[in-house]
Amino acid sequence: MIRDLQNPVVLITGASMGIGEACARAFGRRGARLILTARSAEALERVRQAVAPAEAQVLPADLGRPEDVAALAERALACWGRVDVLVNNAGVGIYKPCWELEPQQARTMMEVNFFAPLELMRRLIPPMRRQGGGTIVNVSSIAGQVALPWLTLYSASKAALNFLADGVRIELRGSGVRIVSVCPGFVKTGFPQHALGGQMPPALATRRRFAITAEECADAIVRGVDRGSRTVVTPRIGWALVWLARVFPKTLDGILARMRGPAPE
Repeated sequence: MIRDLQNPVVLITGASMGIGEACARAFGRRGARLILTARSAEALERVRQAVAPAEAQVLPADLGRPEDVAALAERALACWGRVDVLVNNAGVGIYKPCWELEPQQARTMMEVNFFAPLELMRRLIPPMRRQGGGTIVNVSSIAGQVALPWLTLYSASKAALNFLADGVRIELRGSGVRIVSVCPGFVKTGFPQHALGGQMPPALATRRRFAITAEECADAIVRGVDRGSRTVVTPRIGWALVWLARVFPKTLDGILARMRGPAPE
């Protein structure tokens, strides 16, 4: 999609840090006109100035609020009259067993991780179809392919996002609108520090051998858009976990249980 367009318009959620900020830099280097959104206007302005001050718009929004999501889609279309690539990147996690969650924590996570991407897709797919094409990138997680027992509810939200993408991809077949699911493994960002509750199991802190940077993840996303990929797993070693989950689920359960450590009391 990017290769076919000059100065495509790219809307990136969660663009103030981590993978979102890295995506802004990666797409900016390709000559994209950027629409950056996150909760913090100050952080977005910092990214805008660093990336492409003349070719970027800042639209602060809280994706945990449905009214903000609806307004964001309209404001994004008003910037340049179109959106060619939507990167649904914003997301939050919870490091707690389901029985310890406050109901509002789970609802907030689902609003940000699933319902906000769904609403942006719902509002931006029709104009993409009218303009003859577009690409939607849903930044999911390896946790959306393999249920991680320290991020169970997060895994459920990302699995829902993956299945949404799989179904919509078929619905849009032949329309020119592509859907790319991106499933990163462990990425070196501030994700654990911004979780809605709980903490990463201590044993995991020493098991980051295959961790990638936000920049590496963003480069994989841009390549996936260029190639019209269906699913991007990065790093590629993540496919081994997916294979284990499909072929030897009981074996993987034991591996993940040891990684998690002692069960919560």
